[in-house]
Amino acid sequence: MKIVLVSPNYPQPRGNTVTVERIAANLRKLGVQTEIISSTDEPFPSRLPDADLVHGFHAHRFHKFVEQLAEPPFRYVVTITGTDLNVDLFEPDKREDVLACLKRAAAIHVFDRKAKAVLVQEAPELQDKIFPIAQGNSEFSTADSFAEKEPGTFLFVLPAGIRKIKNVPAAITMLEKLHVGYPDLRLWLAGPVLEEAEGELVDSLIEQHKDWVRYLGAVPHPLMGPLYRQADAVLNTSLSEGQPAAILEAMGYGCPVLVSDIPGNSSIVSNEENGFLYNDETEFLAYAESLMNNYEVREKMGLKAKEHIAENHSSTKEAEALLAIYRSILY
Repeated sequence: MKIVLVSPNYPQPRGNTVTVERIAANLRKLGVQTEIISSTDEPFPSRLPDADLVHGFHAHRFHKFVEQLAEPPFRYVVTITGTDLNVDLFEPDKREDVLACLKRAAAIHVFDRKAKAVLVQEAPELQDKIFPIAQGNSEFSTADSFAEKEPGTFLFVLPAGIRKIKNVPAAITMLEKLHVGYPDLRLWLAGPVLEEAEGELVDSLIEQHKDWVRYLGAVPHPLMGPLYRQADAVLNTSLSEGQPAAILEAMGYGCPVLVSDIPGNSSIVSNEENGFLYNDETEFLAYAESLMNNYEVREKMGLKAKEHIAENHSSTKEAEALLAIYRSILY
């Protein structure tokens, strides 16, 4: 069996790239041939590589990609990844494209039951072909860190591409208030600049707070492990998420996480059990201060996080579930 996986912006260091590469690698372990291509590179190909089945990621972008093909795929699976569910589905100029893509799909893969519920509410006829499969977690080989935490500091790490929906400036402006009373607080930002205007805004904020904020740039995925190992806590301040791979990875390392209370994050994090979910600045600052001041909270939360990922986010089970879907379509 050969599967062509079609992901936006591949191979840029983004969440979709991490997801599709992990799935492809684990499918190969099950004996499946895979090939990954980008749905956003121009010029668009006229036809897809030969394969038994096509698996697209991000409904809106995959739909636009298929429209450009002289020979569209006869059948395909599509994975809803985040903004296509939480934003594009509700934007008038994109909604019909998203729904058209989903209605033509042989199967729809989502990361959790909450995502399925949203889709069923918007298009009840899709219910029987939506399959919730929890994301697997990436594994990292041992690597030396290219950035070293300062002794005696408390380090927050925010892994995210610099674009508006990731809300990176909020992390700086909120932690600025905490830094006044905790001068040993540090923040590292790791991720590529994906939107120029947002990059300029973040760069300006970093320049204002360069004594405690550091931008590491686009970190190659294999080098993220050493960052998680050094982090005292990992942040996600996004306005919309599918199911963030970076938070799965951090929790798998036993890092306590502090994340915005949005569907993609709350599908992984149970508030005050295996992480903190915040709704506003007041909650964010209270939880951040709690992490800084209470070693026992960090230890307990990190252990619960690690246990949750081990029990619920097996990359092998993810690949096996997808393979079962492929077989149900093909045979």
